[in-house]
Amino acid sequence: MFITTICNMAMEYRIVSAHKEDAPYIGEAICMAIGDELVRHLAGNDHSAGDVRDLFSALAAREDTQYSYLNTVKAVDTEGNILGVAVGYDGALLHPLREAFISEAAKCIGLVFESAPADETDPGEYYLDTLAVFPQYRRNGIARRLIEAVKQRAQTINKPAGLLVSKTNAKARPLYESCGFKIVGERPFADEMMDHLQCI
Repeated sequence: MFITTICNMAMEYRIVSAHKEDAPYIGEAICMAIGDELVRHLAGNDHSAGDVRDLFSALAAREDTQYSYLNTVKAVDTEGNILGVAVGYDGALLHPLREAFISEAAKCIGLVFESAPADETDPGEYYLDTLAVFPQYRRNGIARRLIEAVKQRAQTINKPAGLLVSKTNAKARPLYESCGFKIVGERPFADEMMDHLQCI
């Protein structure tokens, strides 16, 4: 189990491994990270944003998905409130982990892929899939600490941490760069060409 405690002038919190009962928070965080536009796209005309959140929450409660609680670290305060989460996994496992998403998406929101989605990662990296801090807890250094926790997980399997960031995301990019990430190429994600960053 990964545990580290951080104190700053605003609050005290710990970065710890997530548990199965955290799945609803993980699902909410994933929806925050992918943004309202993509959530609406996934929901389509027949489903709601809540249905998409429920899909990701169900995937987070499983052990065989890219969004599993096993792949998640969380920031919690002294009262046990979840402040934010980061989801990351070995890129070599993307295809088997993604099978659960494809089947659950078809079942829960009627999303059927005509062809396999483009790979957002590759076998040579540990992929930071999701990073989200709940709005009321932002500006306390939590995102940075979650990133550092994911980088430590990457080090345990001797791979660089990697992530995708939108070319127009002016808020996240400086944070990633200050944590040691550098652009190594481009990758498509959700019909958008994004910058591929790694921390080597």
